[in-house]
Amino acid sequence: MTPNPPRSRAMKLLAAPLVLAATTLLGGTLGPRLLAVSDATNPMMKEYSDVLATARAWYADDLGTEKLVYSSISGMLDTLDPHSNFLEPEEYGAMQEKQRGSFYGLGIIISKRNGRVTVITPVEGSPAQRLGIRAGDIIDLVEGEPIDDLPIDAVVKKLKGPKGTTVKITIVRPGLGEPLQMTVTRAEIPTNSVSFAFMVEPEVGYIRLKDFTHTSAPEVAEAWAKLEKQGMKKLVFDLRANPGGLLDQAIAVSDFFLRKGEKVVITRGRQANSEQIFTAPGRNTKARIPVVVLINKGSASAAEIVAGAIQDQDRGLVAGTTSWGKGLVQSVYTLSDSAGLALTTAKYYTPSGRCIQRDYKEFIEYIAPDDEEESEGDVLAEPGKREVFRTAGGRAVYGGGGITPDVAVKAGKLSRWMATLYARGVFFEWAVQYRAKNPDVPRDFKVTDAIREEFFRFADGRPNAPETPALKAFADEKDKDAVDRALAEEIVGAVHGPEAGYRISIDGDVQLKKALTLFPEAEKLAGIRPEPATIAKK
Repeated sequence: MTPNPPRSRAMKLLAAPLVLAATTLLGGTLGPRLLAVSDATNPMMKEYSDVLATARAWYADDLGTEKLVYSSISGMLDTLDPHSNFLEPEEYGAMQEKQRGSFYGLGIIISKRNGRVTVITPVEGSPAQRLGIRAGDIIDLVEGEPIDDLPIDAVVKKLKGPKGTTVKITIVRPGLGEPLQMTVTRAEIPTNSVSFAFMVEPEVGYIRLKDFTHTSAPEVAEAWAKLEKQGMKKLVFDLRANPGGLLDQAIAVSDFFLRKGEKVVITRGRQANSEQIFTAPGRNTKARIPVVVLINKGSASAAEIVAGAIQDQDRGLVAGTTSWGKGLVQSVYTLSDSAGLALTTAKYYTPSGRCIQRDYKEFIEYIAPDDEEESEGDVLAEPGKREVFRTAGGRAVYGGGGITPDVAVKAGKLSRWMATLYARGVFFEWAVQYRAKNPDVPRDFKVTDAIREEFFRFADGRPNAPETPALKAFADEKDKDAVDRALAEEIVGAVHGPEAGYRISIDGDVQLKKALTLFPEAEKLAGIRPEPATIAKK
């Protein structure tokens, strides 16, 4: 039998980020030892053992057993679904660390910019911030050794370490003649699930939840309490680009919006008696204020559970574009050598009974689906042949292919020139240079004609500049305000922190602006039915 290596390689290349970042962590179990009935008597196991022994003995190159076994496990799982995945020990450890919601290190977000390891931002309250490390700093040496040739993951590994240990780094800062020598003591660094929480308008709170880790529900509770004190009476709950995470946290976050006992999600495995119904426990229930939930194609897994529960229970209005469509549940098992197995063990269903798993028979289409053909701001018509279900209040919702928003709003698109400037880090580089010359940047920083022209000269002089001269490209730019927003976002964010920069960026957020107009409809939904809640049959 001839194997099919091209598809297998594509699966590993493309699926790994999706599986690790978006899907495998939604499971009923995380970390128990794998207890399975031995299959040693199966004749196929003898055949596998013979092939393994022959390959080790006679292959042209010397191969380690670990490589052969790991590859064969991955190949086996490739035949199941895109979300069943084998995690080598290092990958599994990183996944567990992420789900704990913290790690030990310096507290900086780094990236490669022009071949140099560059600080994008220090984490608030971290050792790096306390020592004055700032956006744009270049990490030149770690423990006296150059790191420019290392992949970014290897650099991160060097910077992390046990709590209380130290690491020596050398910083090159634009505007300073001499490098800075620092000894940083590693500490626990939280990996927050709530990226931002602030009042976007009077009485309107905004919470952006970027993933679902062990700390997600407590973080949402803290953000909610903060916004209530600031007068929040309406909420935009942003789940865009949220790849999901832990099932228990999806239930706990849904609990903020639902009444005690209302269904959140149903899971069904292969066995007839495997159905589990998860309901809102009533520990986090908040005042029934109008809610608009934002989703997009990057919203998956646990994010879809929350959006689907809010939609099916008529608790809030869902806006944006159709979500990813990941309705498979993984249980994550610890193997004997500290590796992990994320195995699809069930499918999940929203309270109305819809499974929103998208078809994955065509792998490339599943990984990179075509853009939605949705008209901005319109209430959606019935989408194609998808099965119709009914919410608690009788509204039509649709199964298969993700959560379809109640109101479709496409995101604004950048011009090719703007997208190139972002992708090549030109705005960030300019902000670093500008800050070195102008340290006192106010939060209400405004871009003047002179500043813009200075940026154009900077952009044209960069080795990674777009081919079209900046002045000509700007003249052709349809959204000229986008340039000023990008410049102000980067420089204010570099000086005053990511939230200050993000507040500027949302001035151009088409989906968020539309969400702010939908509260009258969301208010009607919040009172659409009396207690107790029941889901209408399809």
